[in-house]
Amino acid sequence: MNALSVLEKYFGYEKFRPLQDKIIRSVLSGKDCLVLMPTGGGKSVCYQVPAIMMEGITVVISPLIALMKDQVDGLRLNGVNAAFLNSSLSNELQNNLMKDLQDQKIKLLYIAPERLTAGLNYFISFLKTLPVKLFAIDEAHCISHWGHDFRPDYLLLSSLKENFPNVPLIALTATADNLTRKDILHKLNLHKPEVFISSFNRSNIRYIIDDKDDHFNKILDFLEAHKSESGIIYSLSRQNTEDIAERLRENGFNALSYHAGLDQETRVRRQEQFKNDDVDIMVATVAFGMGIDKSNVRYVIHETLPKNIESYYQETGRAGRDGLPAQALLFYSSGDLMKLKRFISIEGNPEQTQIYLKKLNQISDFCQSHTCRRKFLLNYFDEEFNAPCGNCDVCLGGIAVNTFDGTIIAQKALSAVIRLNERFGMGYVINILKGSDSAKVHDVHKNLPTYGKGSEFTFDEWRNYFRQLIDRGFLFQQGEFSVLNVSERGKDVLYRDEKVELIMPKEKKTARAEKKGRYVASAEVNYDKNLFELLRKLRLEISRSEGVPPYIIFPDTTLIEMAAYFPFQLHDLPHISGFGKIKIEKYGDDFLKVVAKYCTENNLTSKMNEKASTKSFDTEKGKKNISDTKKLSFDMYVNDISIPDIARQRRLTENTITDHLLHFVLTGDINVLKFVSKMKLETISNAIDEIGDTQLTQLKEKLGDEISYTEIKAVINYKNKKPVNF
Repeated sequence: MNALSVLEKYFGYEKFRPLQDKIIRSVLSGKDCLVLMPTGGGKSVCYQVPAIMMEGITVVISPLIALMKDQVDGLRLNGVNAAFLNSSLSNELQNNLMKDLQDQKIKLLYIAPERLTAGLNYFISFLKTLPVKLFAIDEAHCISHWGHDFRPDYLLLSSLKENFPNVPLIALTATADNLTRKDILHKLNLHKPEVFISSFNRSNIRYIIDDKDDHFNKILDFLEAHKSESGIIYSLSRQNTEDIAERLRENGFNALSYHAGLDQETRVRRQEQFKNDDVDIMVATVAFGMGIDKSNVRYVIHETLPKNIESYYQETGRAGRDGLPAQALLFYSSGDLMKLKRFISIEGNPEQTQIYLKKLNQISDFCQSHTCRRKFLLNYFDEEFNAPCGNCDVCLGGIAVNTFDGTIIAQKALSAVIRLNERFGMGYVINILKGSDSAKVHDVHKNLPTYGKGSEFTFDEWRNYFRQLIDRGFLFQQGEFSVLNVSERGKDVLYRDEKVELIMPKEKKTARAEKKGRYVASAEVNYDKNLFELLRKLRLEISRSEGVPPYIIFPDTTLIEMAAYFPFQLHDLPHISGFGKIKIEKYGDDFLKVVAKYCTENNLTSKMNEKASTKSFDTEKGKKNISDTKKLSFDMYVNDISIPDIARQRRLTENTITDHLLHFVLTGDINVLKFVSKMKLETISNAIDEIGDTQLTQLKEKLGDEISYTEIKAVINYKNKKPVNF
């Protein structure tokens, strides 16, 4: 079987998401890989499909028991022999599993990193007796000191390449900045690795940040717009989780708390209640969520500030994993920031403390920035993004701001950076402006003309102004220590009298004003909601009989497709996402009976012909992604109207029409060779394989002036449609 056949048979999807097929081909060719893909982006498929295709065993290192169980349960339901080995198993079950491994009855084995060093390397010796063909390391950022979630046990994984030099290794993470990526590659000793970086953009998530004043009532307003939806509320302290959950229950919401102070039995029970849709809202510390693969979480609320951007991104990524609209709401206060600064110190490790402090300041900058939230997040992960995104509080106009002439403030800041020869970070520059007598300030710098020239502002006010100057391109940061540099635009302010408007320390509009659209319910998807509820009921019955959470049987997206297209026949089901061969055989008849009965009672007919007719226009996110304007350009083009004539008739630019048509290279309806020669296609394809398909500027620089952006984008769309064969 080829990779696509495996995807269809065992996972029920007709095509790969971007990069998945390239990663799978790389793994199958025996190469080491580092994969950065957002939460919910399909990382597990990148090693599960090769594991099914290869002879022998794939060993997956995963940090959490709950996540292992979910992955194994899902694979078994799909007809794949998988197992986990951890402390939750009795000695007898562990012994039986070891025998199954020796008998090669297991394709994927999930273990914790600690297992590799237990019993004086006994387990490593045991693995050497097995036909291990691949190692997969999940949450690979945990091996890096520069990462947000460093775990010493992960350092032990560096020995894998020493003990298994000829076995390929794939490391996967959703959250790693450039420095962390380099550290992962170094610590795991990967051999000539291929690095795949998917887009970090979760376009279906709406990012909202609000001040913490009266925040419980704001939470109530938010939840009113999301009744009966599944969500997580994160809080810093155990007591807070208890208090908030109790107050929510008093207000009629189905909520429970979760934290490390609860006994093991209670934690397991509550986690299962949430996964099984028996409770809507889990109010939790960060102890909850890492092992949750629940696809239908519609919102994540941070009642207190996360410790870093990586944690925020990872935790918000637990919402909307099914690709449907989701929301992320964070309440910010300087009090929470100061509290975290007191708790963040690591005794006896000042270097790690400074790393964590820097990351805390970065999440504070994110909250106080007036830049598009999505742009800030993606830029943090070294991905370019052009604001506005149209799906965050800044871009939706939910922040009230007052501007003033800040030219003098900007000149002071920029001058201080120049006087320090552009060799220091923000904190040090601010100390110079404030005239700090800290021992950290070099004596020679106390004689600078800018020393003490900004004492009228607090440290936090200066951070705010510096953040604005960075956001607007007057300053930029570079290197692992985020050293400040003055841009050409900044020099215009210093030397050519360019004026600068700054934003006063802001007051956000109260969240209770729903008219701005920030606290509204998630966007509607067009499907029959009554049928959807009947299908949910059937899914719940099956999940309870199978002893697994409902979303492991099918995600909501599968039920929504059924409730939108009304499949009547078994041959319809392969065209419904999530229905692989195994699940059609196990569950197909039961779900079709519910659909048929409902349609008969309500005089409805199947719409599968609509799905088939629009299928060629589908992207991975569904047929709704195609707009009428793109379709009109396409229809004119296939009727032999030239691009200049289409642009003239539609009163649009030729570039706009070209972008419309490039969409249909992605869907396969326009031959890529209409936009690029075969020779250039191969050249561009090789560059994309080397650099990735999210860094257009880097690709253009590598390929030179002879190749245009249009040709690059055409090949990117072509490669994301299907495997490239030359």
